[in-house]
Amino acid sequence: MTDEWDKTFPEDKRVSHEKATFRNRYGVELAADVYAPKKAEEKLPAVAMCGPFGAVKEQASGLYAQTLAARGFLTVAFDPSYTGESGGEPRYVASPDINTEDFCAAVDFLSCEPRVDPAKIGILGICGWGGMAINAAAIDTRIKATVASTMYDMTRVSARGYFDAMDEDARYEMKKALNAQRTADFKRGSYARAGGVVDPLPADAPFFVKDYYDYYKTKRGYHVRSLNSNDGWNTTSSLSFINMPILQYAGEIRSAVLLVHGEKAHSRYFSEDAFKLLKGDNKELLLIPNAVHTDLYDQTDKIPFAKIEAFYREYLK
Repeated sequence: MTDEWDKTFPEDKRVSHEKATFRNRYGVELAADVYAPKKAEEKLPAVAMCGPFGAVKEQASGLYAQTLAARGFLTVAFDPSYTGESGGEPRYVASPDINTEDFCAAVDFLSCEPRVDPAKIGILGICGWGGMAINAAAIDTRIKATVASTMYDMTRVSARGYFDAMDEDARYEMKKALNAQRTADFKRGSYARAGGVVDPLPADAPFFVKDYYDYYKTKRGYHVRSLNSNDGWNTTSSLSFINMPILQYAGEIRSAVLLVHGEKAHSRYFSEDAFKLLKGDNKELLLIPNAVHTDLYDQTDKIPFAKIEAFYREYLK
């Protein structure tokens, strides 16, 4: 891991930054950036964060981490297993189980960090890692507060397509193609990549594809290690998501949850439907006027950092 500043956002000199590694319970070593306010003298509340799906810690999660550190939290932004600077073979795969565990491993790390109050730990997931964060909150009782920003349920969209448009026959054909790819990969001894965000952008691309292009393929958000900015996930990576719904036990979460989504995001329905599963008076859905999906990746005039800080202040105590 390099110590040079290689983020897609400017450095905040009020915040200290250091590298760290920790292992999840599958033995994968995760690479992380740790941010903390420079003048902190007491044990701090802490937040672990990850996402978007196909991004790295030098992109949106790092921006969230640095911003919350400037507001008084110790934060850690990590690369998920098999991606970025984190370990794990084969490369460029995702797993609803292992990636949920990645969040829990970050909680392990924070629970033992000397600067952290272990009773005050939260998590934050962006895009596809918003769904992972909700799943982690459903299993890990050490997590006291969870924020999911511009959330995707990757298991739902993998199995059903956007807006649940994929029927059983179409899903069967998709599974046939993915399993044929498994055979091809085995014969070749390497894994075909699915491709990141399409480039060049077709003139007739739907708005949400243009939205992703504007972030991942331009100076605004491009990063050399980001899967979405480059060659994407392994083609067969989505197999494990198709029949493993990660929000199945969301209704059992007793800790606080804040869902934040753009009013005009194509993905808004994921947060709205997830919110219907949650129970208790410590759950909230916040819609940001006129915001689209990637606005909540890096547009600091639209990301409700004051609200997110207040949420963590209320529940990490």
